[in-house]
Amino acid sequence: MKIAVWFSCGAASAAALKLTVDKYGADNVYAVNNPVIEEHHDNKRFAEDVANWVGIDIQYAVNSKYPLASVVDVFDRRKGMAFPHGAPCTVELKKRARQEWEESNPVDWHVLGFTVDERNRHDRFVMTERDNVLPILIDANMTKNDCADMIRSAGIKLPEIYGRGFPNANCIGCVKATSPTYWNLVRREFPDVFDQRAEQSRRLGARLVRVRNQRIFLDELDPQAKGRPLKTMPDCGLFCEEDE
Repeated sequence: MKIAVWFSCGAASAAALKLTVDKYGADNVYAVNNPVIEEHHDNKRFAEDVANWVGIDIQYAVNSKYPLASVVDVFDRRKGMAFPHGAPCTVELKKRARQEWEESNPVDWHVLGFTVDERNRHDRFVMTERDNVLPILIDANMTKNDCADMIRSAGIKLPEIYGRGFPNANCIGCVKATSPTYWNLVRREFPDVFDQRAEQSRRLGARLVRVRNQRIFLDELDPQAKGRPLKTMPDCGLFCEEDE
């Protein structure tokens, strides 16, 4: 039996990887990451720490059509940043990269970082994507906070991006987010990224932020605007959803 654990450099997928290896053995598990160059550079350090902790090398799956694994490249080539069926970066850098990897590495089961508080996301993924998914964290009744505590207890520092106020370790300036709170956090912490997303989104006609239930361009966003407090967004994986 071969199991692919899709490791996103977030706390939840790291905990899922550890539990899967402990339960099924390292020889039966692949740890696979879809790299994205727009993620924070500390994610690489975190991946190395997790690999040492778990005792398994992390493989990298990249879509051959996008060798740079850049969301900016995807947006320009797809001429859009957010479509009704999901973000093109997830389709190209996660799903299609996974499909290419699987052609050379057939597996029996998949593990993603769905926590017990994301049971509905897990169920939708099973219904719409594939049904051979092991609900490792759900079966362990682990929340995202539980996963973070597990990582800290192992003596591993969480990715730096968490400490800067972001709710996950996704790439910076995630186009699935529509919250003015999120985008003004990007503007404050990573102004160059904000400016890049603002320019590209205006050029491609993508209104990424929602204020008073109306979509606007990033360059129209009041720097003082706030929405609801940031909730824990899903790790960016093989299933794309907007964060409202």
